Amino acid sequence: MQTVLRVDLVGHGLTEAVRKARFPVDEPLDEAGRGAVRECVTLTDAQVRTGPERRARETAEALGMVGELDARLRDLDAGSWRGTEMGALAQDQLFAWLTDPGFRGHGGESVTELVERARFWLAEIASAGRDTVAVTHPAVIRAILLAALDAPPKSFWRIDIPPASVTRLHYRGNWTLRLGGV
Repeated sequence: MQTVLRVDLVGHGLTEAVRKARFPVDEPLDEAGRGAVRECVTLTDAQVRTGPERRARETAEALGMVGELDARLRDLDAGSWRGTEMGALAQDQLFAWLTDPGFRGHGGESVTELVERARFWLAEIASAGRDTVAVTHPAVIRAILLAALDAPPKSFWRIDIPPASVTRLHYRGNWTLRLGGV
């Protein structure tokens, strides 16, 4: 019988940018975010990887985890939109971003590019064969799930990843998504 590899994808805690529907820069967790993170349940005896942004590192620290920074777990690059509230954007630009996974009108990264980055990361984790906790961003978790399930990038916005949540994947030759608690 083949061993099951587990990957816990931990979404960072709440930040002011999340509360204000603003494209993030490199802000810290807020107090409520730190408190909610402490409630997360994750793997023990697993390698820990974190996105390089402050909010991901602070989430790992709040969980008592020391993780290796992994640039592939960095947030979706919003380019010139960083720090901007979504309501301040031209509606046609926002619509294009939400409906076209190849959109790069902000000068940053497209959803399609993020999904490819996630696909390579996930393949490396499977190849290494070590249980992993990845502390990262909702966008990255969505992309990892699309890669794991071989779903099209246009499905990106149909997945809701709440702050301070844990999403578990299992790998036994193929990735499966574990729902209903970890």
